[in-house]
Amino acid sequence: MDFVTSNSQRMMESSMRFLWSKQTAILDNISNAETPGYKTKYVTFEESFKRSLLAASGASRPTAAFREAIENARPTVHTAVSESARMDGNGVNLTEQGVELARNAYQLRYAMRSIDSDLSILRTAIKGQ
Repeated sequence: MDFVTSNSQRMMESSMRFLWSKQTAILDNISNAETPGYKTKYVTFEESFKRSLLAASGASRPTAAFREAIENARPTVHTAVSESARMDGNGVNLTEQGVELARNAYQLRYAMRSIDSDLSILRTAIKGQ
């Protein structure tokens, strides 16, 4: 049963959480592209996740610390306050957001396929085929 609760599976869950948050922020940005004064949202995850893992490596019980760092990893949504793409103060660059939306969709698809592949192996083992 360690297969389902492994650190790699938990990391995939954390990645999916990040990608979903990023997707939501991008869609908010696109839907507010005509709102005067709206500032672009962006999501970060990797930097804080790396810091958490580095801190866990120095813990007295690194295995438990790694698991805790992975489980507690959360993306952070930021607002780009100083950026402005238009005269009305709106900070959304639709071309940039469209590219990010496509990139994020591919990353989500890859992550879902990876999780599905792991679960397919588990289903096959349970069925005994």
